[in-house]
Amino acid sequence: MESYLENRYQRVSVNNSKPIKLSSKWVHVKHGVPQGSILGPLLFLINYLFLRINKLANPILFAEDTTIIISNTNPKLFKNNINSVMTEITNWFQSNVLTLNCTKTHFMQFLTKKQNERKIQIIAPNSINTNINSIKFLGLIIDNSLLWKDHIAALTSKLNKARYAIRSIKLFLSVDILRMIYFSYVHSVMSYGIIFQGNSHPSNSIFKIIKEQ
Repeated sequence: MESYLENRYQRVSVNNSKPIKLSSKWVHVKHGVPQGSILGPLLFLINYLFLRINKLANPILFAEDTTIIISNTNPKLFKNNINSVMTEITNWFQSNVLTLNCTKTHFMQFLTKKQNERKIQIIAPNSINTNINSIKFLGLIIDNSLLWKDHIAALTSKLNKARYAIRSIKLFLSVDILRMIYFSYVHSVMSYGIIFQGNSHPSNSIFKIIKEQ
């Protein structure tokens, strides 16, 4: 492990084609883990951010994507927990020579039909978009009411294009090749995350939407 992380250097090169080649000096890497390696995602998750906020929220870490789930029946405590978590995150970023990218940081409230969105001012170094109704998370488009309409609409568009392509080339290819294309461009797309969006209301079913179109 020591040999894997220590004595690593990096530099920036511009225009690798000969005869012109510009490169910066080699600099010793003191932070981070090698990108593109097998151990990279696992080592990236070994940090103290989880320990600093797990008493206030439920953090979900996947490689460089971090999602924080906060729930509380008391509106006042809910707001306090949000700002406390943001404070801890900001402090952790600063101590690790990192900067929170607020343009890619979003806040979304999950609501039922009988609930109204609460106006919450989040304390952060920069502005965070707090008015989003849906967000893409690991390939799934999640909306604030968990109806999956946006996700199913996106899937329908992809599947319709794949269906048209298969219909156009089916006369020129064998059944085995068509089956391989189906599993690559239709089945894989339709089955990804189906355990979640498959529980949506029948009126929002992707199969119903495709059939109607």
